[in-house]
Amino acid sequence: MRLTLLDTGAGNLHSLVRALEACGGSVAVETDARRCLDAQALVLPGVGAFAPAASRLAPVRAELAQALRDGLPCLAICLGLQLLLTSSEEGPGEGLSVLPGRVERLRGRRVPHMGWNAVEGEDRLLAASGLATAYYAHSYRCALTDVAAVRAVSLHEQARIPALVRTARTVGVQFHPEKSGPAGRRFLAAALEELRA
Repeated sequence: MRLTLLDTGAGNLHSLVRALEACGGSVAVETDARRCLDAQALVLPGVGAFAPAASRLAPVRAELAQALRDGLPCLAICLGLQLLLTSSEEGPGEGLSVLPGRVERLRGRRVPHMGWNAVEGEDRLLAASGLATAYYAHSYRCALTDVAAVRAVSLHEQARIPALVRTARTVGVQFHPEKSGPAGRRFLAAALEELRA
C-alpha cells in the first residue's frame, strides 16, 4: 500500500517510516501538502508543534479536510491527531476541523506526559493488536466536543486523554504506536490493513 506521510518540518520521521515499511507500507514522505490530496492513504505524523504544522497544511486545508470527510484513509499520530481539530492552545493557526474541538495544554505536576500508560477502551484495532499500554510523549490533549468519536482513553494524573478516535476512515491516536513495542507494531499492521480495506 502506498502511504503519503506529510513531513510537518519539525522532526525526525525515521522511526515511523521504518515501522510503517516493516508493516508492509510503501512510504512517500512529502513536504508539499498539495501532494496529500492524491494519496491512497495519508499519515499525519506525531512530531512537531501545532503552529508550523498548521501553516504547512494551510494552502490545502479546506480540500484536505473535505477529502478526509469523504473517506480518504488516514492514520493520524499525536500531533497528527491534534491537527484534525479546529485550533490549539499551543499556538496560532487553524487545524483541519474534521473533529470539532480544541487542543488544550495538559494540566498536572508532570508535563510533558512521557512514558508508558494504559489504554482503555473497545476498538477493533486494540483487539487485533492486543495493545493495552502505549508510549506517550506530549504536552497537549484533544478536548473533543464529539465524545462519540472517542474509542479509547488514557489517564494522566487527573486528565482524561482521548487515546484513540475515529471519524469517517480516519483513525487518530495520541500515543506513538511506532514506539510502543511489539503491540504497537501489531497496532500499526492492523491499522494499515484497515486503511487498505
